[in-house]
Amino acid sequence: MDYSNTLNWMFSQLPMYQRQGNTAFRKDLTNSIALSKHLNFPEKTFKSIHVAGTNGKGSTSHMLASVLQEAGYKVGLYTSPHLKDFRERIKINGKLIKKMEVVNFIKRNKSFFEANNLSFFEMTVGLAFDCFAKHKIDIAVVEVGLGGRLDSTNIITPEISVITNIGYDHMQFLGETLPEIAFEKAGIIKNKVPVVIGEYQAETFPVFDKIAREKSSSLFLAASNENMTYLSDLKGSYQIHNIKTVLQTIEVLKTKGFIISEKNIKNGLQKVVKNTGLLGRWQVLNEQPKVICDTAHNAEGLVYVLKQLQEEKFEQLHIVLGVVNDKDLKSVLPLFPKNAKYYFCKPNIPRGLDSFEFQQQCAKFQLMGEAYSSVENAYKSALNTAGKNDLIFIGGSTFVVAEVV
Repeated sequence: MDYSNTLNWMFSQLPMYQRQGNTAFRKDLTNSIALSKHLNFPEKTFKSIHVAGTNGKGSTSHMLASVLQEAGYKVGLYTSPHLKDFRERIKINGKLIKKMEVVNFIKRNKSFFEANNLSFFEMTVGLAFDCFAKHKIDIAVVEVGLGGRLDSTNIITPEISVITNIGYDHMQFLGETLPEIAFEKAGIIKNKVPVVIGEYQAETFPVFDKIAREKSSSLFLAASNENMTYLSDLKGSYQIHNIKTVLQTIEVLKTKGFIISEKNIKNGLQKVVKNTGLLGRWQVLNEQPKVICDTAHNAEGLVYVLKQLQEEKFEQLHIVLGVVNDKDLKSVLPLFPKNAKYYFCKPNIPRGLDSFEFQQQCAKFQLMGEAYSSVENAYKSALNTAGKNDLIFIGGSTFVVAEVV
């Protein structure tokens, strides 16, 4: 198989949560542990940082990788989902792994995948860890896919566990209350491995504190750091929380023998996009009219993004909006401004919510606009309609953003 055929096989033959939803969710680590053994335990050959959380874990992971690269370390970065190219999920010093590495890995292990009915995510984690081992990286920054306790990445024993924050997302898997969701995220806390908590939340902190004590793990609260003089090239006022989380994590890393200077930190935070290739975080795509996209897609993330949106200067606000079909619309639609002109669209994945059905749901919340057959058509219409002093925002789903960046 060539690269294209390999990806087609991966996407079509194996469960993939981002495309299919809860039918792809695994309830234990049996397959991940079996694959690790099959691959001769590659995750044991490198050090790692494990990053979980409802929002901010992607930005935090990329910031950490950038700082570590500036400090001269060979850094593996595993994140999900991807926006344009599958290989965005697996990078080494900001470079995508080679297409033939994907092809050869699938070719070598295809019979094992089929015999054990591995999911898309399980095999992708195996691919990442296998590549990191073969490239002899110094440290990997590993982002949790969903939850933590039962996530395929949770076979690693990291140098530090990081939990950015807790919000209401993926509740069908993780629980109905914030403490229940926190318990699942806290599943990445390992015995005597320090844990950094990004944001203090009264409902969830006792969960982390209890589990950290049970695991004899030192707990650090990043939000207590008031000395914030650092800037990042990742725009968006919400990034201040992620920067604090990164700074606290770096401080703990330094106690473990990592040599990271003040200059490394400043340069790393200001060169995240250049060093890692991160896309879709308050990304400006155009001027006159100004076009901004952001991958925030749950209530907690959207609160920050929409607040900043209203702080922008514009004559008319245009919003290109699409979601997946299992989105809790009652929690997110009330957050959107009623005085904007909407362009409803369906992201091009099986889980995408039909744009005309979405239009009807949005009308119940006084969000008015037209429905379009694709993200591309919705975006083109917004560009054609907007004046040069207007603002266009594109979001609601990672998959909507993926089609425009």
